[in-house]
Amino acid sequence: MSEIKFEITKKIGVLSTSTSGWSKQLNLISWNDRDAKYDLREWSPDGVKMGKGVTLSKEELLALKELLNTMEL
Repeated sequence: MSEIKFEITKKIGVLSTSTSGWSKQLNLISWNDRDAKYDLREWSPDGVKMGKGVTLSKEELLALKELLNTMEL
C-alpha cells in the first residue's frame, strides 16, 4: 500500500476538540500533489494522524453552504 502524501495549505478553523485532544478541523489540503481542496476531518493533537473525513471542491463547499443556509437550527 502506497503512502498518502498531504500538505495543509491553509488552516481555516477548528469546529470542536475532544477530551483526548483530537480536533475536528476545516482545512485546505493538497492530497498527493494535486490541487488543494476543502477538507473536514479529525486530527490528532500533533497533526500527524487523521480520522476519516470528507473532501470537497469549492463548488461542493458552496452547495453545502447554500443547503445549510436553508436549514432552521
